[in-house]
Amino acid sequence: MAISNPGGNLNSVAAPQAVTLASNYIDFTHADTAGWAQQYLPDLMDKEAEVFGPRTISGFLSQVGAEESMTSDQVIWSEQGRLHLSYTGTVVHDTSVVTILADIDGNVDAGGFDPTDHGIRLNDQVLVSVAEGTYKGICTAHSGDTVTIAPYGAEHMDDLAAFTAGATSACTVLVYGSEFNKGVGGQGTYGGVSASGPKTVTPKFKSFTNKPIIMKDFYEISGSDVSQIGWVEIAGEEGQNGYLWYLKAEGDTRARFTDYMEMAMLEAEKIVATSVAVDTVFSGGAGLGTNAGTEGLFAAITDRGNVTTGVTGVNAATDLAEFDAILAEFDSQGAIEENMMFVNRATSLAMDDMLASMNSYGAGGTSYGVFNNEEDMALNLGFSGFRRGSYDFYKSDMRYLNDKATRGGINSRDAVGAIRGVMVPAGTSSVYDQQLGKNLKRPFLHVRYRASQTDNRKFKTWVTGSVGAATSDLDAMQINYLSERCLVVQGANNFMLMK
Repeated sequence: MAISNPGGNLNSVAAPQAVTLASNYIDFTHADTAGWAQQYLPDLMDKEAEVFGPRTISGFLSQVGAEESMTSDQVIWSEQGRLHLSYTGTVVHDTSVVTILADIDGNVDAGGFDPTDHGIRLNDQVLVSVAEGTYKGICTAHSGDTVTIAPYGAEHMDDLAAFTAGATSACTVLVYGSEFNKGVGGQGTYGGVSASGPKTVTPKFKSFTNKPIIMKDFYEISGSDVSQIGWVEIAGEEGQNGYLWYLKAEGDTRARFTDYMEMAMLEAEKIVATSVAVDTVFSGGAGLGTNAGTEGLFAAITDRGNVTTGVTGVNAATDLAEFDAILAEFDSQGAIEENMMFVNRATSLAMDDMLASMNSYGAGGTSYGVFNNEEDMALNLGFSGFRRGSYDFYKSDMRYLNDKATRGGINSRDAVGAIRGVMVPAGTSSVYDQQLGKNLKRPFLHVRYRASQTDNRKFKTWVTGSVGAATSDLDAMQINYLSERCLVVQGANNFMLMK
């Protein structure tokens, strides 16, 4: 079945002019309407029809996060690292020499991990795992980013099946304890002989930063047009109503800017040094250049969080296999039990069908949702949440991912990079705030905006010109909008982006 789109002919795109247009009026002078020569007055329906419903997409961040003021050009926060020592690297089969390449999360030098500063010490008991098998041993030598492991078992790596002496394999190394001889010293000795290497394991400092961006918008209308009445009675999301068209134009501009404030927090990215925008857009600003831009939600999850593309294919990844894989990943991260899912319509319906298929009596698709059905009762064929394992998932539609004029239109064209939804952990996390110098409980997701006793830049608006309270000799009304804000995504490893 195909769906055509005659609705695309609607006058649904905002015009650049700040006045009413000829296309908004009935033309009484046109030949097709007989003009004023006809003696019958048409029945004018002057109330503007709201054919798109609520057109704004804002509200996502208000549901899952909070807002907090800041007074600096950047916000810095720190997060805990993992407690246990686990690394990835390569191992030489016949010598059991392991070269540390990264920590278990894949971080290397550029990501805040120095392979020469790992935490494996002499006398540490370790697990060494490769694709062909796993063995246990003890660390007998330490030199920079390499350690030597003496296997406990009779077999050495070159004795195991499928191993070739001198060959190397990718491996994972896990420290699970330590062992010492009688009458010897502590860490740093083996068999009573002093050796080099780390004597203590120091927690790694993980610090993250983001900077606010300044957003602006503007609306202007001449003084004459402010006092010009139209025949269409307007209404809008900002509560404007009446027959003055500028009320609608200004209200729509305000609503659009409010959406931009949220859309930027979702989509924004930090600029890279090689971007042409550094030279063409931000070249004249002090402190800009490679610091321009900010990290939005999607970029933060892609960089520091988890991304699922499903198990069974594009946009079919709404079966239990995908959620079991998600649960396994969450178990390896913070294991936060309550998660909120904000998804597009196709994914929401696929989840409903997945949950309905769990009902053995639902082969006909009419017995789930409302189980005590009557002939006059409307069936509830949807689910607002479910529990799998020890995790609770609460589902909600995200208008931003459905609306044709926002991500919905982008997703329909880019099937590979389409965003189906996002999973956000509920609750708060404990972080160290460097500005305040103490640990604080904050939502995993919150917006920081610039504010002080002098100026609050959360959402500023001011009017200039000679209309109303005159501030200049300009025969026009100019309405300005400004916001300076950024998004803080704490514990991005607990978020999941569904693509």
